[in-house]
Formats: sequence, structure tokens, C-alpha cells
Amino acid sequence: MKNSARILIVLLVLMTTESMLAQDGSEIIFHKPENPARASAPFSEAVQAGNLFFLAGQIGMNRETNVLPETIQGQTEQTIKNIQGVLEHHGMTLDNVVKCTVILSDIEDFKAFNSVYTQYFTKKPARTTFAAKDLAIGAKIEIDVIAVK
Repeated sequence: MKNSARILIVLLVLMTTESMLAQDGSEIIFHKPENPARASAPFSEAVQAGNLFFLAGQIGMNRETNVLPETIQGQTEQTIKNIQGVLEHHGMTLDNVVKCTVILSDIEDFKAFNSVYTQYFTKKPARTTFAAKDLAIGAKIEIDVIAVK
């Protein structure tokens, strides 16, 4: 094996080990929400472990008007805007998202949901999508994400 190949392998092993160790000793931070009115929720909007951010599931309720759009497209767009707001509060964008979990109240909404989703998540993070019988306050969609800063 050539010396350059050996050096490359050693560097890769060191970089991987450093990355893993950076996560191991990390403090877990339960972030307070940007809006103090949401502080009474029984969960954290964002939890940080090292450079990973785990965001609580968001639904499509407009946070300023408390209105839930009627269509899956409207709820999907507002859900993503709510996610963007939390990410921006922590200095990130949708491009930092590496994993999405999508819950639909009706799997028949998949195509309409996806038509909106693909406009926002252009980096194509890993995704799991499934349907559940009911979501909070009659929402048609909930999305949670994991982001890397």
C-alpha cells in the first residue's frame, strides 16, 4: 500500500473518531422557545446534543393567528414555515435538516403533501412518512426534524 493511501486512511479514521467523540461528551440542552407563551408546553421545541438539534413535531397552525388551514397543501406549507422559524431561532435553515418524520392523518394526502414538501426540502433529507388516525387539534399533518449545525 502506498504511503499516500495509508495517510488517507489514518486521516479518515482520526476524523471519524473525533466526530464520534464530539457527540459522546456533549451536554444536552433543552432550549426555551423564542415565544415565551410557548414555554408552558409540556415539551421542548428543540433539544440540542452536540451539533444535533431534535425539533418537536410541528403542525400547520399559524402561530400568529392560531388558524389551521383547511387543505393539506396549506397545512404542509405552514408546518414547514413553523419548522423554519424554530431553525432560524437557532441559526439554521432547512438545508441543515438531515431527517424528517412526517405523519399524515390520511395517507391519501401523500401526493398533495409531497408537492409542497419538495419545494422546501430541496436537499432531500432522509424521510419517513406514515399515516395515523388522528393528530392534535384535527391537523392533517405533523412533521418533526433532526438538523445538524
